[in-house]
Amino acid sequence: MITANNITLAYGKRVLFKDVNIMFKPGNCYGLIGANGAGKSTFLKILAGDIESDSGNVSVGPRERIAVLKQDHFAFDENRVLDTVIMGHKELYKIMADREALYAKPDFSNEDGIRSGELELEFEEMNGYEAESDAAVLLKNLGITEDLHTKKMKELEGGEKVRVLLAQALFGNPDVLLLDEPTNNLDINSIAWLQEFLFRFKNTVIVVSHDRHFMNQVCTHIADIDFGQIAVYVGNYDFWYQTSQLNLKQKQADNKKVTDRANELKSFIQRFSSNASKSKQATSRKKLLEKLTIEDMPVSSRKYPFISFTPERPCGNIILEVEGLGKTIDGEKVLDNVSFTVNNGDKIAFMGTNSLAKTTLLQIIAGEMEPDSGSYRWGTTINRSYFPKEHREFFNKDLTLIDWLLQFAPPREGQSFARTFLGRMLFSGDEATKKTGILSGGEKVRCMLSRMMLAQSNVLILDEPTNHLDLESITALNNSLVKFQEVVIFTSHDHEFINTVVNRIIELTPHGVIDRLMTFDEYIESKEVTKTRETMAKKAA
Repeated sequence: MITANNITLAYGKRVLFKDVNIMFKPGNCYGLIGANGAGKSTFLKILAGDIESDSGNVSVGPRERIAVLKQDHFAFDENRVLDTVIMGHKELYKIMADREALYAKPDFSNEDGIRSGELELEFEEMNGYEAESDAAVLLKNLGITEDLHTKKMKELEGGEKVRVLLAQALFGNPDVLLLDEPTNNLDINSIAWLQEFLFRFKNTVIVVSHDRHFMNQVCTHIADIDFGQIAVYVGNYDFWYQTSQLNLKQKQADNKKVTDRANELKSFIQRFSSNASKSKQATSRKKLLEKLTIEDMPVSSRKYPFISFTPERPCGNIILEVEGLGKTIDGEKVLDNVSFTVNNGDKIAFMGTNSLAKTTLLQIIAGEMEPDSGSYRWGTTINRSYFPKEHREFFNKDLTLIDWLLQFAPPREGQSFARTFLGRMLFSGDEATKKTGILSGGEKVRCMLSRMMLAQSNVLILDEPTNHLDLESITALNNSLVKFQEVVIFTSHDHEFINTVVNRIIELTPHGVIDRLMTFDEYIESKEVTKTRETMAKKAA
C-alpha cells in the first residue's frame, strides 16, 4: 500500500497538485489519467521519491518495496542484461554482490564464514537462487531472446532496452509497481502477456498509459488528475469515460433547467412589477429568483480537439488496385509481390511484425516512394490525404501556427479563419502565434491532422497517427474515423483504435499477405487465420 498525504506541488504560479490525499491499496491496479501537462508522470516521480513535493509526504507499509519503470535508457549500459533485471530488487542485488566479493577473497576468515552464513540465509529468503532463471523468464516473455541475456545493455537497440527495463520493474514481486507507458515498444504478444501478468499481480499497481485497451484490461480503478486534485473511481477506463460524460451532461442539463427557470422569473418580474394586482406575485417570484443558484462548472484541464474529416465528394466504384508490389531497402526485401484491392467503404488496418514494411507500403501508395516492381492505380474520383509516421520535414520552416496552417487552407481564407480552426484544435489565443519549431510531438500531430481535414479527401492514409497523442486527442481522432463514411487505410499499435475503426485486416507476413473482412479482435482470435499463417510459413520453408 502507498499513501500520498497533503501533496502540494507548484512550478511558479502553475499549481499541479494542491493538498492531494489518496491511498492506493494492494490488489488494485490504478490507471492514472489526465490531460497533457496535468502531472501524471510528475506524480509517479513523487510517489517513487524521485521528486520532492512542496509540502506533504508519501508513505508505504513497513519493509515494502517500490519498483519503478526507469526512463533512462542509458543508465545501465555497462551492465549485463540479466544483471540489469535483477538490479530492480536493489537489496537482493547488493546481497548477490556481497556474496560474490566475499567468496572471491583469497584469505577467507572465520568472520567471513559467519558473514557468509548470514548472507546465504538472506539470499535464500529473497529467492536469490532463482533470481537469474526468474529474470530470464521475464525477458523471454517480453521478447528478449536468450542470446541477448548475457550481453551488455549498450549492445541492445532502443526498443530492446525498454523491454529490459520493464522486466527490471516487474522483477522480484514488488509491493508497489509504478509504470509509466509500459506498452511502448511492445508487440501484441508481449502486451497480452503483460496484461495477464498484471491481472494476476496481487500487490499495488499504478500505471500511466495512452493505450485504452490495455487500461481496460488491467485497471480496477481510475485515478483522474483534474483541477489540481486526484479523484479515484472504481472501474476501468471505458467505465470512467462513459460515467464522466453522463455526469457532465447531467450537470449541464441541471444548470440549463435552473437558467431557464431564472429567465422565466425575470420575465414575469419585469412584466408585472409595476402592475398593482400582480405586485405581490412579482415580489414572491423575486424572492424565489434570489434562492436559485447555478452550480459553477469549473473548466476542466481535459480538452478534446474537434477532429472531423469531411470529404468534398464521395468515392466512386474504383478506389485502389495494387498488383505485385515489391521493394528492397538497404538490402532487405520489405515487400514481396503484395497485391490487394480497396473497395468502397473499406477501413483497413495493415498489420505485421515488420513496421518498415507497413510504412513502406503506405509511402508507395501515397506517392511518396517508387516501388521496385509491381504497380498500383487510384480511381479517378479519389482525393487522398497522407499522414506520415515521420513528419519533421513539414515543420522545417520556423513559422507561426497561423502561417503554417494557411499554407493548406483555401486561398481566400485569412488569419480569422486560421485562428478559429486552430482554436478548435486546442491552439487558442497566444498559442496560435507560437512558432512551429517549439511544438511538442502531440502538437505536431494535431497540426498534421488539421492539414488532412483541410484537404477534404475521401481516402485517408495514416501511419501510426496516435503516436504522441494524449488520451483525449486519441479519443477524438478515434470517434472521427468511426464516423467517416469513406475509405480509411492505416497502421497503429493502439488495440482499441484498430478494433473500433476497422472492418478489414491486411497482414503483411514474411511469407505473403493475409486479407480478411473482420474486426481486430475477431482476427486475433481466429483459428483459421492462425492456421493460414502457419501453412504459409511451412510452404516458404
